[in-house]
Amino acid sequence: MHEPIPVTVLTGFLGAGKTTLLKHILQAEHGLRIAVIENEFSALDVDGELLEDAGAVQLMKVANGCVCCTGSKDLAYALTVLLERLDSGELDFERLVVECTGLADPGPVAQTFFTDDLLRERYLLDGVLTLVDAVHASEQLSDPLLQAQIGFADRLLLTKLDLAEPAAVEALENRLQRINRRAPIRHVDHGRIELAELLDIRGFNLHDEDLAAPTLFRPLRPVAEAVSLTERIQSIAIREPRPFDQAKISGVMEMLLDTLGCDLLRYKGLLNIAGEDRRLLFQGVQQIYAADWERDWLPDEARESRVVLIGMDLPEERIRAAFERAVARA
Repeated sequence: MHEPIPVTVLTGFLGAGKTTLLKHILQAEHGLRIAVIENEFSALDVDGELLEDAGAVQLMKVANGCVCCTGSKDLAYALTVLLERLDSGELDFERLVVECTGLADPGPVAQTFFTDDLLRERYLLDGVLTLVDAVHASEQLSDPLLQAQIGFADRLLLTKLDLAEPAAVEALENRLQRINRRAPIRHVDHGRIELAELLDIRGFNLHDEDLAAPTLFRPLRPVAEAVSLTERIQSIAIREPRPFDQAKISGVMEMLLDTLGCDLLRYKGLLNIAGEDRRLLFQGVQQIYAADWERDWLPDEARESRVVLIGMDLPEERIRAAFERAVARA
């Protein structure tokens, strides 16, 4: 029985500092054996030259193009080859970092780890890290692709802070919070950040306590008048003290997946089901969805449901009404 290999997906818009951060991860004194799949949207292997002496166990090109454009089969092939080389003894690594090109949608990358039986068994998707350029983000955020990268994130990492005005950074953090309420925002100093902020964050782990954390539902600051609200990606947080009817809430999730499709980027929830002493956890990436019964509710624990949905042009009123109809009636 193999221990699953934790995978970190590193994404962010062009020039945000992904390669610099990756070099920091590889060169830090952590004693970890890390493999890298690095992808560059260019005919010239610039990043490969930068990284080949940085301590990576293996550096692979998926294709001459971003993973999502050439198809997730390329990434799946690279992941399978790494496993073959690991099992044969040719390579020795215990973690994997997938660096996406700045032109990549992280959705197909994340889905790769859930749609193949072998990859699902041998890899554990730990988290999606999105780097955001604090200097240029205000202009770049009008791009739906960058918004999608932010929406998928388990951590938002701000770079180039030394070149940005403090007021602009504060406004940017507020804007990022509106797009993705579940991702903590952290600062990166020329590629340097504590590795504890990047690894073992359990962003795709059903059995964790993330949804009990009040920071997921922190109040939003007032929106500055100067900020243009052009975001197509937004997050919806639902908190419900009344128990849900199991059949009805299942119908709600099926309806959301059927009607919203790939516009529903990430979603995660902790549910209180009527007549059930156990907590029900669920999460999904676009149309790939999983749920599992967890531990019993504790005697001193508030039995309330908490749900966070992040997606593109979400019909918030319709979604909230659907969850309201799923509440169990006496």
